[in-house]
Amino acid sequence: MFGFLLRRLGIALCVAITVSIISFALLHLSGDLATAIGGPEASSEQIEQIRVQYGLNKPLATQYFNWLGDLVHLDLGNSFFFQESVYNLIAARLPITLGLGAMALAVALLVAIPLGVLAAVKRDTWIDRLALSIAVLGQAMPSFWFALMLIVLFAVTLHWLPVSGNATWAHFVMPAIALGYYATPAIMRLTRAGMLDVLAADYIRTARAKGLRPGRVLFKHALRNALIPVVALAAVEFGFMLGGSVVIETVFSLQGVGQLAWDAIARDDFPVVQAVVLLIALIYIVLTLLADLLNAVLDPRIRVR
Repeated sequence: MFGFLLRRLGIALCVAITVSIISFALLHLSGDLATAIGGPEASSEQIEQIRVQYGLNKPLATQYFNWLGDLVHLDLGNSFFFQESVYNLIAARLPITLGLGAMALAVALLVAIPLGVLAAVKRDTWIDRLALSIAVLGQAMPSFWFALMLIVLFAVTLHWLPVSGNATWAHFVMPAIALGYYATPAIMRLTRAGMLDVLAADYIRTARAKGLRPGRVLFKHALRNALIPVVALAAVEFGFMLGGSVVIETVFSLQGVGQLAWDAIARDDFPVVQAVVLLIALIYIVLTLLADLLNAVLDPRIRVR
């Protein structure tokens, strides 16, 4: 297990370094940063002063290692538009995005896993076809359109839920449903496929031959093994949700990291965009690492690969 952990940590570290290089390169490929900071009315002398002040006149390799050193100390620079520390901006909004992602993942798992199990048990029946239809609809439907339909139904027509803001838990219900439904089809399909494979295995037939109750066979013996790939997929989907929260947070005006990224992109606030991209990528790497470790605990055979 220790060797498996070291291998996965090494891979995660290599990916993190690669992401940092790409994130740094994207900032410099987006244009002349000194001109962006100075604005359209800045003179050439002022732009040159800005270039010297921010170290933009140094070689790119030197700039990268200086930036990486600041990053280790959680110094992400200052926002061009908000005129505030990028770290403070993200720290204030990150709990909102993480809370939305957690609620959306819970919605997806609570809907997808029972549907997947039911579709596998009732294979080739109307229940199976209904579950697959729900999955197809979820994959085909744009998340922003679904979010707008939720607003029309639950906020405008029924007046059950608030439209925008993040003051109470009720403000997160519609965003969590809209974001979670996007991840439901993939989790449901994988759960169904895993259950079909497991239910056809020899040890399941042996368990049934021993006279074990159907519920015990289904949930204790079959579902545990069928959920092993779902764990990794759930981590991946959570990372996608954090990235996809840009649209949902903008629709519902949640003031999270996603909307911060949207505002920064609209205003060419490069340090904020760079920090958000790097943060989401690092969270994605950590989640993938945790999923690998959890899978190794659930299935010891994975440790020797």
